[in-house]
Amino acid sequence: MTLNAIIANFQTFKIVDLLDIIIIAFLIYQVLGIINRTRAGQLAKGALIVLAVYLVANTLNMRTVTWLLNSLLQVGLLTLVVLFQPEIRRALERMGQTDQWTAKLFNVKGRYNDPSLKGAWRSAIIAICDAAERFSETKTGALIVLERHTNLSEIVRTGTPVNSAVNLEVLGTIFYEGTPLHDGAAIIENGRIKAAGCVLPLSNNLDLGKDMGTRHRACLGIAENSDAIAIVVSEETGIISMAKNGVLIRHFDRQTLYTRLIDEMIPKETAAEKTTASGWKGQLSRLWNWASQKEDEQQ
Repeated sequence: MTLNAIIANFQTFKIVDLLDIIIIAFLIYQVLGIINRTRAGQLAKGALIVLAVYLVANTLNMRTVTWLLNSLLQVGLLTLVVLFQPEIRRALERMGQTDQWTAKLFNVKGRYNDPSLKGAWRSAIIAICDAAERFSETKTGALIVLERHTNLSEIVRTGTPVNSAVNLEVLGTIFYEGTPLHDGAAIIENGRIKAAGCVLPLSNNLDLGKDMGTRHRACLGIAENSDAIAIVVSEETGIISMAKNGVLIRHFDRQTLYTRLIDEMIPKETAAEKTTASGWKGQLSRLWNWASQKEDEQQ
């Protein structure tokens, strides 16, 4: 492309073209972020290697290799959809989370950042950490899921409704070995126990250790299919683990678990948010929170 052609393109450049570039850049950034945070990264690298080999073979006129890879690429799109199904589902769910988009565009707090819920979440986290510590000492198997943006209503329907405050006694009763709910998961929504005995999707990850069974696969599975935080206590070793974004982190104690859950579930208020809290953005935030509360009451 000559210099005159480049200048001519800039002369016809419009605001719509800038918006077009920003949208494409944002989509590429989000896709790369999802790939980088999940096991899809290895699959993406493999796909790029196959594509590079195809280009080299096509350039060198290697007919047999080109024919083989061309046949493979014809079904490649369907294969990618199957392989990346959890990541694609999670991305579409995040695109449909209107409270997140509103918060980013207008700098207002959604239900996740609602100040009225911070106290409930803090109390719930303290109870969860106390329970995890006791379960670890007694080697009681437990699986607790903290709902964030992704709606877990389908998971909740597989269990028994509880609708209780989160405290050590209730969690101890749920995961007591003699109760029918102890093999399922407890779902925590807005700082309250929504349901117990819930069935979670199992992860297909084959890299789990020998001391990790179905409960750990379910913990990792819900973290692969949603943005929820899942805590699991091993019935055999008493080790406390946490899953987030398809990654299982092990060997938590009470303090490290508390610190991590506070950081994940109670975002810190930035200086900009404190400054605008009393302005028009603060009023818009309160209006949004009021509308969200009315929506919850109607449901």
